[in-house]
Amino acid sequence: MPDKLIIVESPAKANTIKKFLGGNTKVVASMGHIRDLPKSKLGIDVEHDFEPEYINIRGKGDLIKSLKKDAKNSKIIYLATDPDREGEAIAWHLAYLLEIPQDSICRVTFNEITKETVKEAIKHPRKIDKNLTDAQQARRVMDRIVGYKISPVLWKKVKKGLSAGRVQSVAVKLIVDREEEIEKFVPEEYWNIYATLLEEKTHKTFEAHFYGKDGRKQEIRNKEEVENILKEIKDQTYIIKEIKKSEKKRIPSPPFTTSTMQQEASRKLGFTLKKTMSIAQGLYEGVKLPEKGTVGLITYMRTDSTRISEEARAMAKLQIEKHYGKEYYENRYFKTKKDAQDAHEAIRPTYIDLEPEQIKDALTPDQYKLYRLIYHRFMASQMAAAVYDTVAVDIDVNQYLFKANGQTLKFKGFMNLYVESEDGEKEKKSKKEEAILPELKVGEQVIAKKIEPKQSFTEPPPRYTEASLVKTLEEKGIGRPSTYSPTITTILERRYIEKEQKQLVPTDLGKIVNKLLTENFPDVINVAFTAKIEEEFDEVAERKRKLETSN
Repeated sequence: MPDKLIIVESPAKANTIKKFLGGNTKVVASMGHIRDLPKSKLGIDVEHDFEPEYINIRGKGDLIKSLKKDAKNSKIIYLATDPDREGEAIAWHLAYLLEIPQDSICRVTFNEITKETVKEAIKHPRKIDKNLTDAQQARRVMDRIVGYKISPVLWKKVKKGLSAGRVQSVAVKLIVDREEEIEKFVPEEYWNIYATLLEEKTHKTFEAHFYGKDGRKQEIRNKEEVENILKEIKDQTYIIKEIKKSEKKRIPSPPFTTSTMQQEASRKLGFTLKKTMSIAQGLYEGVKLPEKGTVGLITYMRTDSTRISEEARAMAKLQIEKHYGKEYYENRYFKTKKDAQDAHEAIRPTYIDLEPEQIKDALTPDQYKLYRLIYHRFMASQMAAAVYDTVAVDIDVNQYLFKANGQTLKFKGFMNLYVESEDGEKEKKSKKEEAILPELKVGEQVIAKKIEPKQSFTEPPPRYTEASLVKTLEEKGIGRPSTYSPTITTILERRYIEKEQKQLVPTDLGKIVNKLLTENFPDVINVAFTAKIEEEFDEVAERKRKLETSN
């Protein structure tokens, strides 16, 4: 008979933990949720405080029997499901099924699956957090009501089998709204004038762009305005009017949260959200390393916090100073956004000394790519800022103003290791700013070698990609770290949207469904309502609001 029984969600996690504990401890997996609302009916008693009617999930009968038998044969039971609301809810359902009293000290959580952390966590069990389970239950009940009350409208008006959801329908609405913006967009003409200028003493040329007249910015709207400016500056002298030199610092990005990891893995590695989360789950639950056995390589991958532990900070310092030197380390704290749950740390490597190259052979190619991304992002977050010498020059020509900018990298800092990906436009801009200007003096005359007007047209807003949709959902407060990937996966599977290259485009079905839902349920299928509901779920989790259902 085992002294202790530890129940986790997945077999991979169970195997990793077993290796750490040994002795008379049994570790088993619940295989995710074991109780849920029934699929065949609403399963919520709307007449009596919206009480949910949970049932055992079909197909899990043998597993439940086995868990009950293990529980009966164990002196102590620990529920060690994931350290978030969903994990807390699974623990709560397990306690119910295994007849563990509600105030029992049986809940164990760890943010990383390492020997030290797991052993320490088992020394400090706690009660199941009713506030977290209430918050999860509130979301589940709300999602079920929205889905069950709205989906039949789609069956009746469009076709059987379609579904609507509180978060997924708002995500579809964002994509459809963006497509409508693109379709309605009318391009507007605008012009730029570029001057290639020569500094005679050094024989170096540099580029300046038109800014305006009499110190004021001027937009050039058409060819006639361009010709007018060109006429007024023709054969005029270009005089250096002002030179501003300064030092500019670029600080690293914070360590990853779920959403920033998903965005960067999409941009840098071309991973879908689903793929990123699946690989991250494997890295968290444990990878077999030579001589070390199974090791959890990263902290818990569902988080919206940028906080890191003091131990991890100290380890990063040792590693950075060893590899780069003391001047490359900077003890940096990042401010977590106001509505973050902050229950966990940011996503970081669990063992800072396990460098990606060192364990590359033990990982799959995709695991290596994601681990490397997480490792470098975390280490860079604790490194010194990059330092640029910048120069901004104003050039006067017959009361018209041209500007030239240049910068040189003086100290690379964190950029030795990692630079966050940016949108294409920003990358073009930053490359242009890397230009090195010749030594110039105020009052000096420079020679115009070439004047080049360039016609452009305003562009419509870009279609969403998985990365930019996640960013928007997060900014608008729609959904939480655990919901981004399943939401986007669902609307792709339902064929409400499809991918063209990396872009998300609404299908005709998606447009029809969106029109029906927004016309018939405008109070539910809107951004403000969905964000407000998320805030209220958070308030339940943080004890600021009471759940109105009974249990």
